[in-house]
Amino acid sequence: MDISLRSEALSCTLTTRGGAIWHLDALTPGGTMPLLRPPPAGEARSAMASGCFPLVPFGNRIADNRFTIDARSYALSANVAGDAHRLHGDGWLAEWRLLTADDHEASLGFSQAASRHSPFAYEAQQTFALTGRSLTLVLRVTNAGEDVLPFGLGWHPFFPLTAGTTLMAASTSYWTERAGWLPDQRTALPAELDFGRPRRLPRHWLNNGFEGWPGTARIVWPERGLSLDIEADGVLGRYFLFVSDAGFDPSYAHDYFCFEPMSHSPNAHNLADGGGLRRLAPGEAMSARLRLTWSSSGPPSA
Repeated sequence: MDISLRSEALSCTLTTRGGAIWHLDALTPGGTMPLLRPPPAGEARSAMASGCFPLVPFGNRIADNRFTIDARSYALSANVAGDAHRLHGDGWLAEWRLLTADDHEASLGFSQAASRHSPFAYEAQQTFALTGRSLTLVLRVTNAGEDVLPFGLGWHPFFPLTAGTTLMAASTSYWTERAGWLPDQRTALPAELDFGRPRRLPRHWLNNGFEGWPGTARIVWPERGLSLDIEADGVLGRYFLFVSDAGFDPSYAHDYFCFEPMSHSPNAHNLADGGGLRRLAPGEAMSARLRLTWSSSGPPSA
């Protein structure tokens, strides 16, 4: 099911499949411009083909699909072909239900029961609100299980990538990568990945978590004369960056990248300090908020 939202400066289509944003477009004086990666044509819907999907009850991967809390061990199962780990939780693969909708705002809900594949039982809800040039997202999760468990939230947007695209998103350190697409060591930022000032994205494989994000970022597409400001609340204190390559995806043409605001580090379930995860007792909830606002950044460059 698709849900269409519109403001004077934005057009947005949601899909209940994966609780995803199917497309988000800026309505500029020069025409419609995509702010998220344009989806494929046709009626098929999947979160991985969308412009953005939610991360709930965690993002990224948990090493060996296991974690321990309060001396009790929990196990999960893989959920996508070709990946040994349960990836990005459950919400992005589920059918959400429409709760409310009008021309400018909608809310979606999703219920997950614990199973042999995952110990997490929860209720999730998203709201999407368009005001002028801004889209505000709110994601909330409530522990509906019987155990205290560590929860995390985030979003997985796919942004257009052009030759001149720059990203500014300060951080203090990042995680290197090891086999299995898992984090390895937290270390200082190399110059190439220090986005404390506007910097072009590398044109090679990038699949890393970044720590110490203050919650603001800017993407500029100079060829389009367009920029996007990203503002997150304090819960989202980290981000993940992904740039694919032809070895992973033969069809990849360096036409998109992922900047994923997250409440927690990759593999946070196995970090001694919890890596930003929130321990929720039965009935307790947490939420996260994200705002995307577009603006003109000058005349398009040649």
